[in-house]
Amino acid sequence: MTTDVALPLWLVVVLGVFATIGIVDRVFAPSVRWFFRRRVNQAIDELNQRLDTRIQPFRLTRRQSQVERLVYDARVIEAVDAEARATGTPRAVVMKRAERYAREIVPSLSLTAYFGFGTRLARRISEFVYRVRLGYSDDEALKSIPQDATVVFVMNHRSNMDYVLVTYMASRRASLSYAVGEWARVWLLESLIRSMGAYFIRRNSGDELYRKVLGRYVAMATREGVTQAVFPEGGLTRDGLLKEPKLGLLGYMVAEFDARQHDIVFVPVGLNYDRVIEDRILTSRAEKEATGRSYRFRLGAMLRFIGNLVWLRLRGRLYRFGYACVSFGKPISLSRWEKDHGVEFAAIPRDARFGAVQLLADDLMKAVGAIVPALPVALAAHIFLQRGDEWIGEFELKSAIHALMSRLEAEGAHVHIPRADRDYAVSAGLRMLVLRHMVEESELGLYRANMRERLLLQYYANSIAHLLE
Repeated sequence: MTTDVALPLWLVVVLGVFATIGIVDRVFAPSVRWFFRRRVNQAIDELNQRLDTRIQPFRLTRRQSQVERLVYDARVIEAVDAEARATGTPRAVVMKRAERYAREIVPSLSLTAYFGFGTRLARRISEFVYRVRLGYSDDEALKSIPQDATVVFVMNHRSNMDYVLVTYMASRRASLSYAVGEWARVWLLESLIRSMGAYFIRRNSGDELYRKVLGRYVAMATREGVTQAVFPEGGLTRDGLLKEPKLGLLGYMVAEFDARQHDIVFVPVGLNYDRVIEDRILTSRAEKEATGRSYRFRLGAMLRFIGNLVWLRLRGRLYRFGYACVSFGKPISLSRWEKDHGVEFAAIPRDARFGAVQLLADDLMKAVGAIVPALPVALAAHIFLQRGDEWIGEFELKSAIHALMSRLEAEGAHVHIPRADRDYAVSAGLRMLVLRHMVEESELGLYRANMRERLLLQYYANSIAHLLE
C-alpha cells in the first residue's frame, strides 16, 4: 500500500490536466453557470418590464430542444410515415429529411444579438438612409392587448428595408420573429438572422413534408405566444400596388386556434418610403417589357453608390432617401373576429378552411392598406402623372398637392406632413423627384413628368392608389 510508483512525466501531466478539468466541471462550472443564468434571467425580467409584449419562454428554449420537439411532433411523424409509404423510402431516411428541414427552419434567438446589437444596428441603418418617422399609432389599444395573447404584426411589403425599419420601430414594444425567404441564406448573414429570432422559409415549395414541418413550427410558435411579424403579400410589390394576400403562414397560425385557450391579436402595420432602395430592380421586368431597357445589378456600381452616400454624409450634403414612415393600426382580436363573422376555425375541417382564411387575410390587408402613410414623393408623383407631359409651376403644383392632402385626410387616411408644413412637404417631394430625374425642370422654373421614367413614377404613385379608390 505504501510502495512508490514511478510514472512518466508526460502521464503525470495528462492526469493532472484531466483532474483539473474534472474539478472545474464538477466544482466551479455549476457556480459559474448559476451566476450567468441569474444575470440572464435578470436581463429577461428587465426587458419584459420594458416591453409591451413579454418574451415568451418558448423563444428562450435551447434550439436543439425545439428541433427535437418539432421533429417528434405527432403530425410530423404522421407525415413522415405517409411519405415513407407513398414513396417506398426507408422511414429512417425520411425522418432524417424532416430533421434537416426542422434545423433549417428553427431560429436561435440571442437576446444579446437582438437587443444589444440588432436593434441598435437597425436604428443606425434606418436613420442613416432615411428620415424615419412614426405615423399613426393607437398606443392605448396596443397597451391593452392581453399579456397571454399571441401578437402578430401584419405588414405591407415594399422593401427589404422593412425588416430593419420595423425591428427598430417596434423595439420598444416587442422582439419580433420574422419569416425570411431563402435569399438571406448566405454565409454570416444567415447566422445573424437566426440569432435575431427569424426563421427561414422556402417560398412556393412543393414538398409536402417540408410544408408539414413548417406548418407545425408556425402553429407551435403561435400557440406558445411567440410575437411574430408577417407579410401577407408573400413578397415585394413590383408595381407599388398592394398585392393579394397569400394564405400559407396565416393558415398555419390559425390551424390550432381555440379562443377558449388563448387569443391571437393581429396588429396592422403600414409602411411607406419616399425612395425604395431596390425600386429599379423591382420595376426592371416591366421596364424591359415597356421600353426594352434593362437594368442589371452590378456589385461594383453598388459599392461605388454606397461609398458616395458615406462621402456625402461626411460632408453634410446627403439628403438621404427622404422620409420612411411606419404606422401601427388598431389591433384585431381573432376571437372577436370569429364572433363578428360567425366563423370558428377549431370547428372547420383542415381541408375546408381555405374560405375562412381568405376572408381573414382580406380583412387584414384592408386594415394594413388603410394605415399606409401618404408621403411627399407619392403625392407629387400622383399629380405629375395626372398632368402627363404638361408643364406646371410650383405654385400650381402646391395647390394640387394641398387639395390631394385634404381629400385623403377627409377620407381618414394618414398623410405625413414633415415639420407640419405643407409647403415644405411639397418642396421635399419635388426635390426628390427632380434629383432622381423622374421630373424635368425647365429654365423658366416649370416642371413636368419625365415620360422615360413613367413606370418609376407610377410605382410611387401606386403606394397610395388604394387610398384614392
